[in-house]
Amino acid sequence: MASISVQSLETADEKALRRRGLTLFLLTVVYFFSFMDRYILSILLELIKADLKVSDFQLGLLSGFAFAIFYAGLGIPVAWLADRRSRRDIIVVALTIWSAMTALCGFAQNYTQLLLCRIGVGIGEAGASPPSHSMIADLYPPDKRTSAMAIYATGVVLGGGLGTMIGGAIASAYGWRWAMMAVGLPGILLAVIVRLFVIEPRRGLSDPGHVHDKANMPTMRQGFSALLGTPAAIHLIMAVTVTSLIGYATGSFTLSYFQRSFGVSVLTISLVYAPVVALIGGVTGVIGGRLADAAARRWGMHAQAWLVAVFKLCALPFGLTIFLGTSLPVVIAAFMLNTVFASSYLGPSFSLIQGLAPIRMRAVWAAITMLVINLIGLGLGPTMTGVISDLLRPSFGEESLRYALLTMASLTPWAIFHFWRAGVLMKRTAAPG
Repeated sequence: MASISVQSLETADEKALRRRGLTLFLLTVVYFFSFMDRYILSILLELIKADLKVSDFQLGLLSGFAFAIFYAGLGIPVAWLADRRSRRDIIVVALTIWSAMTALCGFAQNYTQLLLCRIGVGIGEAGASPPSHSMIADLYPPDKRTSAMAIYATGVVLGGGLGTMIGGAIASAYGWRWAMMAVGLPGILLAVIVRLFVIEPRRGLSDPGHVHDKANMPTMRQGFSALLGTPAAIHLIMAVTVTSLIGYATGSFTLSYFQRSFGVSVLTISLVYAPVVALIGGVTGVIGGRLADAAARRWGMHAQAWLVAVFKLCALPFGLTIFLGTSLPVVIAAFMLNTVFASSYLGPSFSLIQGLAPIRMRAVWAAITMLVINLIGLGLGPTMTGVISDLLRPSFGEESLRYALLTMASLTPWAIFHFWRAGVLMKRTAAPG
């Protein structure tokens, strides 16, 4: 009987590894849909502002804190569940919920209804990333994990870019409500595909010698304690959090900035700007992941954190030029060059955190990371930008958004410090003696 059980386990492992490329692809598409449903709002903000007569603070709340408090808060219990139950099925349920709620945004007749629907989107999206991170870590060994995470992370730029393109084109022709429905409904079909074709891998499948013990799982408190006792992980989370604070702030309002300060139309942004940025971000994100894996093989895992710090340092002058420039061609060029360097941090960062996490705590560590990132980054980034813009409006008029975004972009050196410090601590821990 024991030999039959072992044989069955080996067969399941082989099947999971044989399909890991398909699983990674589908998880990336799910992440793509997550960011498409999340970021479609950025191209629609000016249309919603005019239709519902709301302030920049209210727009920031839609993009930020009202969404993030549920998205981040529910990530912890979802991750606890993901370390004990089928991660694939959790993703399927979550995808169905947020897709339906995105479509329902199109039926909102006032700000309160739209806010409640956005909260529903946040509740659904809480079930996407922690289970996905955990599955990818089980399917790919440490020397290939960053490249896999980098492919997964392309969902951010592809989802944001193509969501902008699709949403902008539909909104220009039919209005913002139809755009919401058009990007939301296909996610329900994707949920069916994920349920049919994604294979749930064994915990620790790609970590030699690990045996998953369901009967002796660590508690949530132990997960927090283990993370707080790992200084390198704390610096990595701080680095990604500050980067996300900047990224969500600028990602939510930059398209409005183009419209207000340069008069760029929604259709132009959706058909020209969005696909180019999605392509650049997707390609450079994958390349960044491969470079990070190569750096780790040559110098050690700490080199990945330092490589990201270098990328962020290269992106800094271009990021500031976006909001300091007065010539649209210069600003667009700076935006694209910033995207080249700034899109490479997610894959290495998520991979490093998963590498530092105890195997039985991977989903929990991913959820803690997402909790901090999203409460501070997603929650405060857009909301703070809206508040600053409203405060500066009496002095700068329509240009107030420019200076609010410049304020957020100026925080980049803070993130660079934490990436550098994480690398120092990882090298020190790995050093012999």
